[in-house]
Amino acid sequence: MLLLSLTRQTESEPRAMSIGRIIFFTGFALLVTFSRSLPAADAPSVELALTFKPIQQDIEIETPEKSEYGRCKVEVEQSKKSSGWIVYGPNGQVLRRFVDTNGDNVVDQWRYFNRGLEVYRDIDANFNNKVDASRWMNLAGTRWGLDKNEDGIIDEWKMISPEEVTRVAISALAKNNTKVFESLLITDDELSASGIKNPFADKIRESTKAASAKIPELLSNSKMLSSDTVWVRFDGAMPGLIPADDVKTDKDLQVFENVMAIVDTKGKSGLVQFGELIRVGDAWRLTQAPLPIEGESIQVTEGGTLMQPVAGASTLPTNSTVGLSKEMQGLLDELQKLDQNGPSPEQGPQAVARYNADRVAIIEKLIAASKNEDERSQWTRQMVDGLAAAVQTVGYKDGLAQLKRIRDEVQKSSQDQDLVAYVTYRTLLADYSTQLQSTQSDKLRDVQTWWLTQLEDFIKKYPNSDDSAEAMLQLAVTQEFSGKVAESKKWYTKLVESHASSEAGTRGAGALRRMNLAGQELELSGKGLTGGGIDAKQYRGKVLLVIFWSSWCKPCTEDLPQIQDLYNKYHSQGFDVLGINLDASPELAEAYIKQHKVAWAHIHEEGGLESAPARDFGVISLPTMFLVDKSGKVVNRSATVADVKKALPDLLK
Repeated sequence: MLLLSLTRQTESEPRAMSIGRIIFFTGFALLVTFSRSLPAADAPSVELALTFKPIQQDIEIETPEKSEYGRCKVEVEQSKKSSGWIVYGPNGQVLRRFVDTNGDNVVDQWRYFNRGLEVYRDIDANFNNKVDASRWMNLAGTRWGLDKNEDGIIDEWKMISPEEVTRVAISALAKNNTKVFESLLITDDELSASGIKNPFADKIRESTKAASAKIPELLSNSKMLSSDTVWVRFDGAMPGLIPADDVKTDKDLQVFENVMAIVDTKGKSGLVQFGELIRVGDAWRLTQAPLPIEGESIQVTEGGTLMQPVAGASTLPTNSTVGLSKEMQGLLDELQKLDQNGPSPEQGPQAVARYNADRVAIIEKLIAASKNEDERSQWTRQMVDGLAAAVQTVGYKDGLAQLKRIRDEVQKSSQDQDLVAYVTYRTLLADYSTQLQSTQSDKLRDVQTWWLTQLEDFIKKYPNSDDSAEAMLQLAVTQEFSGKVAESKKWYTKLVESHASSEAGTRGAGALRRMNLAGQELELSGKGLTGGGIDAKQYRGKVLLVIFWSSWCKPCTEDLPQIQDLYNKYHSQGFDVLGINLDASPELAEAYIKQHKVAWAHIHEEGGLESAPARDFGVISLPTMFLVDKSGKVVNRSATVADVKKALPDLLK
C-alpha cells in the first residue's frame, strides 16, 4: 500500500507560493491510500483534481465545463517505477496526470493535456515539495525552463527555440518583467562555452549588459508596445552557420541574423526587431535589446556582431579591424555611423532622400571593395532591401529610379540568377507601390493589369526563384478576387506543383482545397475558444454555417445581426453556426463575443491569419463562409448572408 500526498495552497498560506500551484505543507494535505485494485472512490474527486493549474501562465490546457464533470473520472495508475492519478475527460481523453516518480508517496510531476496530448509539465526535480522546472511539449512547443530559486519565475532556459524566444520576450515586455527578459539573454558562461573569441565576445557582452537597461526607456517611448501587446508569429529567413576558424569562434555556431516578431496590440499589427540570436546547446539566446519598428522612420540594421560581410572573412563585425583592409574598415565605420543617425519622421522627405542617397553611395563602394561574389551579392541585397522599404513605407520617390538602375546593372553584369531575380522582384514591388500611391482611382484598373502582366513575365524569366512562389500567389489571389475562378485555380495549381514546400505553396494548397469544397464532406477541427476540441463532424444532422471571422473585420460585424436573426429563427429546427476566429489572441475574440452576445461555438488556433485553419483553407478574405448540409457536405464554399437566407428553408426540410 502507498500513501500519496496531493496538496494545494490555502488562502491562509503565504502569497509567495503562487495561486494555482500544487504545494506541500504539514497541514491541509489530502492523503490517499491506494493500490492497483483500490476503488476509484479512494482517488481525489474530479472537481479537486481539476483545480490544479500550471505555474506558468501561457499554456492552453483542456478543461471541461463543470456541467461535464459527471462524465469525467479519476483513476489510480501504478507501475514499477511510478504511481499516481490520471484524470479522464467526458470523451475518455486524458486531461491530467499527477505522478510520484521516486516512490516517496508525494507527487513530483504535474502533467497537463490538450486534445489528448501532454502539452505542459511542472516538475519537482529535487523532491523538496517545490516546483523547480517546467516543460512545454507537443502542441505547446519545446521550452524547458529552470526555476532555480523556486519562486515561480523561470531563471534559465535549458531548451527554447528561436520562435519561442521572441514569444517569451514579447510577453515579458508587455508585462514589464525585466527578470523574464534577462533569462533570454546570452550569459558570460554561455559566451565562453560557445567558443566565441574576442573582440566579438566582448561586443556581445556589452550589448547584452545594455539590453536590460534599455527596456524601461523602450516601453516608455514606444507607441506600439503596451500591456495589451501579444505575440503573433516569428519572422526570420533561416539560420546561418558560422564555421569554426582562427578569427571568430573555436566551434561551429548557428546564428539568426535579423529576427523579427509580428505582434498585435488591440487589433493593430506591428513589428519588433530582435536582431541576432545565437544557439547555445538546445537553447537560442538574445544578444541585444529589441527594437519596435514604428511610424514611418526607416530603421536599417547590419545584422548582429557575428554575421557581417567583410573582405577576406565572410562575417566580421563592423567595429573589428581583424582581417579588414583600411578601405573596407573605413566604409563599414561610415555606414554604421550613418545608420545610427538615420532620419526620424519629423525630419521630412528631404532628410530621408539624403540618408538613402548617402547609404547607397557607401554600399556601392563596399561592393566595389569586396573580394568575392558572395560579398558583393550580400551587399547588393542589403542595398536593394533598404531602398525598396523606403519606397513602400515612406514614398521615397528617388528610390525607384535608384532601384531600376541597380536592377539594370545586375541584370547586365551578374551571373547569379538568384540575385538577379531578388533585385528584379523588389524593384517590381516598389514600382507597383509607387503607382498605387500616385494613380487616380479611375486608373487603378490599368495599374492592376500592368501588375499582373509583370508578375507573369517575372515567373517566366525566373521560375525557380524563391520570389516566383510569391508572384504566383499574388496572381492567384488577384484573379480569385476578380471572380476569375478558372484562372485563379490555374495559378494555385502551378504554385503547388512548383513550390509545394514554400509558405506560399502551403497557402496555395489550402486555397485549392477551399475552392474544391462544393459537394465534399467538410474536414475541419481545432481548439475550442473556451476549451476542449471542436470537430465539424459533431454537427452532422444539422445544417451548419462555418464563418471565418475576426473582431477587427468590419464586414463580419455588419453581417452579424442578420446571422444572429437566422440563428434565433432556425436553431430549434436544426441550424447551427461555427465560428473560426482569426484574432491574434483569444482575449480579443472573447471580448467581442461578450460585447455582441454571440451564442455559438468558436474554434481559435494560435497564429491569427497564419493559424492552421486559415492556412488549411487558404483563407484570403473575411468573412469567408461555408454552408454545410445535414450530411456534412459543403453546398456553398463562398456563401453570403443572402445565400444562406435563400438556402436554409430547403436544407432544413
